[in-house]
Amino acid sequence: MSHHAPLILDIAGTQLTAADRTRLKHPLTGGVILFGRNWVNRQQLTQLCADIKAVRDDLLICVDHEGGRVQRFRTDGFTHIPPMRALGELWMKDQKGITGEFKSGSGAMAAMDAATASGYVLASELRACGVDFSFTPVLDLDHGESGVIGDRSFHRDPRVATTLAKSVMHGLLLAGMANCGKHFPGHGFVKADSHVDIPVDKRSLKAIMNDCALPYQWLTTTLTSVMPAHVIYPKVDALPAGFSPRWLQDILRGQLHFNGAIFSDDLSMEGARRIEGRSVSFAEAGVAALNAGCDLVLLCNQSIGNGHGVDDMLEGLTERLVKNQWHASDASEQRRRALLPKTSPLAWDALMTHPAYLRALDLLP
Repeated sequence: MSHHAPLILDIAGTQLTAADRTRLKHPLTGGVILFGRNWVNRQQLTQLCADIKAVRDDLLICVDHEGGRVQRFRTDGFTHIPPMRALGELWMKDQKGITGEFKSGSGAMAAMDAATASGYVLASELRACGVDFSFTPVLDLDHGESGVIGDRSFHRDPRVATTLAKSVMHGLLLAGMANCGKHFPGHGFVKADSHVDIPVDKRSLKAIMNDCALPYQWLTTTLTSVMPAHVIYPKVDALPAGFSPRWLQDILRGQLHFNGAIFSDDLSMEGARRIEGRSVSFAEAGVAALNAGCDLVLLCNQSIGNGHGVDDMLEGLTERLVKNQWHASDASEQRRRALLPKTSPLAWDALMTHPAYLRALDLLP
């Protein structure tokens, strides 16, 4: 049987319990996503990551660490990364040259440098503590409608958003970290929040592809992973993008030639728990996402309390695999492993005196 470890799960506390270790050893577990509740300080985080890797060294340790209001670790020396909108604003501000006149495009150049610095600081600090991967950058465009996206977006112009995202990804890469463009094909146009609702974007496929989805078309050589939106685009498909073979296989893989990893967004979100009007279990949602074309599925915040949600998910995925309701994929497993860092990180103390890091700190907006 092919090996494929699609589930990214979470843990309840600041250190591993016996139940956590059992879940991490499960052959269908591919990684861990950390939250603020898993953080006390750098020493504790570094120990937790080491303990996770001691269970299985191929587990991908992930976090939502974008900057601005989405940054899980914010104390004990972690730099507060600015929201991505700050980089878009910098782009628009041209600087005066030496002789006093404004240099056209100088804001754009400064913003690209600052974006690379942001990615480098973000990734090098995480990696110094043992975290492998962050779900960043946001490629959603700032239509001014979405409260859940808001200042997480670089800009309204897809060209500016793409260029700044590419610069952030360059910074991540300099620190040895992969990236995740989200939320395909675009979450910026809808008002509703998919954590509690299923947003609906009624634009045509052509309108979406010529605007919100452009960054994905322009970043095919740079993106290592993509996370689809829990949004329904009824003119394209009745299913939310993360459960839609049309969006993931025909459009993202077929038309846009994306060959990296596809993550489902969190399957515990309201947007994921109803498929075609029917309430579904976590395992059903997971199988639907895998069959639609996701390589990896996230189940967040289900380890809290008795953790039955995580155990039910692992049991349900196993049972459905045996019944051929989904198929393990070697290609998916290779895409998962490709997200693991290939280089050794700088330890925190070494990072603090590293010239590239100190220069990057100076460049943050």
